Amino acid sequence: MGKKALSGRDNWQEQGGTKALQAEKNLYVVFRQYFEGTDYVLHEKPKHLKNLYAKVQLSEDVLSQIYNPLIDLKKTKWGVSPDFAIENKRTGKILFGEIKRQDGWVEDKNPSAGRGNAHERLCKLFTPGLLNAYREIGGIYSNDILPFWVVFEGDITRDPKRNREIAFWFNGYDKNYFMWRPNMTADDLTEHFDLYLKPYLD
Repeated sequence: MGKKALSGRDNWQEQGGTKALQAEKNLYVVFRQYFEGTDYVLHEKPKHLKNLYAKVQLSEDVLSQIYNPLIDLKKTKWGVSPDFAIENKRTGKILFGEIKRQDGWVEDKNPSAGRGNAHERLCKLFTPGLLNAYREIGGIYSNDILPFWVVFEGDITRDPKRNREIAFWFNGYDKNYFMWRPNMTADDLTEHFDLYLKPYLD
């Protein structure tokens, strides 16, 4: 990829990052207000999972083949940082969440407008290790629901390819993601939470 192309890519990524920050701010504002005076609290950028990996025990065989420095478990932060977490202070249960804002293929745009991989990065949440950690830390053990919630924003919410792709990934767990489309309000977001996710925090 040439210098000019890379420069354009940087600009596109910077714009995407700005839009993603705005999406996070909107969700934070909605739930901070919605939870006022309740047992629920919204954690922005929760630290519950900040050091999952440093404690992983590798076999002696693996250790003998890799760089193996001493690890200070108090300082090392090898883990994941969700965008938000919703906690029921009464029960101590926590639902971890991600906000994915991405462009998409919609009217008057080419299919290439659906480029981007923000949605693909959520696939790590489906790994056995993270699923177990989210369940253990959050206390949501029901097989009826996943221990995380993903909120999508932007044109991806109307993209015919991405909607099918995401529906396929979440097969059987369609309540664990929400397409916050442009015609929707904060009420649509909070109603989805109340109806499908809140019961698992009680």
